Amino acid sequence: MDDSISRFWDKYIDKTVSCGVLDSAGRWYVKHVEAFIKSHSGRRLADLGAADITKYLEEIGRKPDLPDWRFRQTVDALRILYSEIISNQWAPEFNWSAWMNDARELGTEHATLARIADVRVSAESHLSPTAGNGVVKQCMQQFPELFERLVAEIRLRDYSIRTEQAYAAWVARFVLFSKCRAMDEILPDLITPYLEYLAVKRNVAANTQKQALNALVFLFRHVLRITVDDCIEFSRAKKPRRLPVVLSRNEIVQLLSGINNELHYIMASLLYGAGLRLIECIRLRVCDVDFEYQQITVRNGKGNKDRVVPLPEKLIEPLQHQLEKVRQLHNDDLFAGYGEVHLPFALSRKYPNAAKEHRWQYLFPSVKLSADPRTGKVMRHHIHESNLQKSIKKSADEGGLSKKVNCHALRHSFATHLLESGYDIRTVQELLGHADVSTTMIYTHVLNRGGRGVRSPLDA
Repeated sequence: MDDSISRFWDKYIDKTVSCGVLDSAGRWYVKHVEAFIKSHSGRRLADLGAADITKYLEEIGRKPDLPDWRFRQTVDALRILYSEIISNQWAPEFNWSAWMNDARELGTEHATLARIADVRVSAESHLSPTAGNGVVKQCMQQFPELFERLVAEIRLRDYSIRTEQAYAAWVARFVLFSKCRAMDEILPDLITPYLEYLAVKRNVAANTQKQALNALVFLFRHVLRITVDDCIEFSRAKKPRRLPVVLSRNEIVQLLSGINNELHYIMASLLYGAGLRLIECIRLRVCDVDFEYQQITVRNGKGNKDRVVPLPEKLIEPLQHQLEKVRQLHNDDLFAGYGEVHLPFALSRKYPNAAKEHRWQYLFPSVKLSADPRTGKVMRHHIHESNLQKSIKKSADEGGLSKKVNCHALRHSFATHLLESGYDIRTVQELLGHADVSTTMIYTHVLNRGGRGVRSPLDA
């Protein structure tokens, strides 16, 4: 090996150590850089720019057998190469963290992928989203038929995957608490002792107890076909009145300005500017954005309902730029033999070729392809929501915001600021997608400024 090449690798390895890379991973960092150099044979590393890095990462991101952690490792290896060794001018401005953070794949348990329409598969396949829960796994081994019927009934009613997971967990806890050894021992009389145990011994919140009750009523009514209305009398947990966390307009500006990831900035702006829920935002597709009418269609929101929300003028240009990126990325995927996207079962059955159409692509796609954990098809899913959650929390912490800031606080702020601006409660209710106006009424608490409008005697 040439002395200059040997010195280069010695320097690179020293840098990986100083950057906190473990010795066991160091050799893989070297392999990633070697692969990058090989793919650009005949060109000097110093002559390569941000566009070359982007193209290379997009190419390796199309390898379905490349796990997300290995992809992130590759990005970090190139970051050390160009930020610490070669020190190109563009390197500090390149958004390395965005490539690393947005590479996380959607697991089998993710709400986008976990729902399947065929309810006649095995119980193990049904409960894979919750199989990581030890209680569910233990109970499922004892009562496989019960859980298979439970999930079948839930999916026939098109409940969300989160509801399915919660109900399965509550049923498992109930059965184990009641020490049932056979299905004929699971009786309605056991519901009251369990609910009182939750309230008295476990001191759970009222909504938690209510969710457990709903799960058990569903179990007896739809799975075991037993009437339970006359069997339930129990001590209810006290329900405290909680007020939502609302940011002021200045705090919103401070929070958004602290998000360095361009994609996450757009998404956080949509949470506030359109009042979207987190899962609604990451599931937006190209066809959902209407620039002519300046609106966004939210499909299959909470309660499986559609609604229309405003498209903020400030986001028109950034979203148009994002759509161009999605189009180019999709065209490259098609050229490479991929380009499919996850579609709801009914839609994919009605339009078999829709999965490869541009209009159905996610507005915020992942930076890498991955195999669908259920079908095995190689697709480009949307980015994982945890990435946006981390960006918002980091911005709030670094900005010194004392309030408990999360993604949903932006939706709370959207509703409150609309009411402050004079919009009527029914309009806000429709924009938020609330079934009952009483849910929306909670946002009126901030309109009574200064402790319900009372002037403190200290100020007098």
